[in-house]
Amino acid sequence: MLARSDLGWQGQDRQEPDWKTELRQAFTRPDALRAFLGLPCVPESSSAASPVQGFRLLVPRGFAALMEPGNPDDPLLRQVLPLPVEDEFHPGFSVDPVGDSRAALAPGLLQKYRGRALLVSTPACAVHCRYCFRRHYPYADAALSADRRTAALAAIAANPTITEVILSGGDPLMLDDEPLATLIEALSAIPHLQRLRIHTRLPVVLPARITPALCQVLEPRRLRLVVVIHANHPRELSDAAGEALDRLRGVGAMLLNQSVLLRGVNDSLGTLCDLSERLFHCGVVPYYLHLLDRVQGAAHFEVQEAEARHLMSVLRLRLPGYLVPRLVREEVGTASKIPIA
Repeated sequence: MLARSDLGWQGQDRQEPDWKTELRQAFTRPDALRAFLGLPCVPESSSAASPVQGFRLLVPRGFAALMEPGNPDDPLLRQVLPLPVEDEFHPGFSVDPVGDSRAALAPGLLQKYRGRALLVSTPACAVHCRYCFRRHYPYADAALSADRRTAALAAIAANPTITEVILSGGDPLMLDDEPLATLIEALSAIPHLQRLRIHTRLPVVLPARITPALCQVLEPRRLRLVVVIHANHPRELSDAAGEALDRLRGVGAMLLNQSVLLRGVNDSLGTLCDLSERLFHCGVVPYYLHLLDRVQGAAHFEVQEAEARHLMSVLRLRLPGYLVPRLVREEVGTASKIPIA
C-alpha cells in the first residue's frame, strides 16, 4: 500500500480538504510516534526503528491520539507499530494468504465467490496495519489505470452472474471525490448489478474523510450501498468516528463491521463485548470476526482456533445474538468464508 507521500501530494493547496491535511501530517517514523506517546525511542540502527519488509509506518495523528501514552502494549499502537518479529519467517505464512493472485479476472479485478467481484480501486491507505493480508500485494501490477478500469468494468458487464461489486484496496475512500463518483456512476450503469459494497477503515482512523461532499457522492443511487468498516477495538470508535458513521448512515448506507481477532489487541471477552456494544451504539452491526489471514510478518498476532472458539462460546452467553459476529476463516480456493463458530 502507498502512503500519502506516494500519491504526489506536494505541499498544501489553499483548498486542500481537512482530511488530506491530516493525512499529510500523519506519523511516518516510529521514533516520532514513540516520542508522541512518551515511549523510549529506539536507536535508528535498530531494526525496530526502520521500515520492516518495505511496509513502513503510517498513522494519522488523530488515531494516535486515541492511544494510551506511556503504554508500549496499547492495543491500538500494537496494530500499527513495526516490530522486528515481522522479519521472522514462519512456516504456513505466505505473501498471498487469501489467494488474490489466483482469483484475478483482470488487473485489479478479483472474483473468489459467486455473484461478487472485487475491485482493487487504489493502493493507498490512511494507516498501515501490521496484520494486513495485502501488505505484500503487487499493487503496481494491478493499479487501475484508465485502460485497466475500462477492461475491469467490461468484464463485470459481460458477466450477468455478478450482482455485487466490492470496492477494496488499499482503501477506496482514499480516492478523491471526482474519480470515486465516476467509478460509482460507471458501476451503476451496469444493469445486472444490485449492490455496491465499500470496505474502508477511514471512518475509524481518519473520520474527517467523511465530508458532506463525499456523502453526496455516496447518496442513494440505483445500487444499494453497504459500507463495511474495519474496527478491532472499542477505543477506535471515537466520538469523531461515531459522527462520521452517522453521516454515512444518513445517506442510506447499511453499516457493518468486520474485525480480525488479534493477539494482544482484542483477544479477551471484555474487549469483544465492549466492541460489539460500541459498534451498536454507533449504528453498526457486528458482521465478521476473522481469524488472522496468515500473511508473512504477522505471525505474532495469531490466536489459535481453539482459543477463538472458546471466546465465541462465552461471548454468546454475554450478548444478544445480533451483537455476536460470525467467527470465520478465509481459505484459498473455497466457495465462501469458512464458519468456525
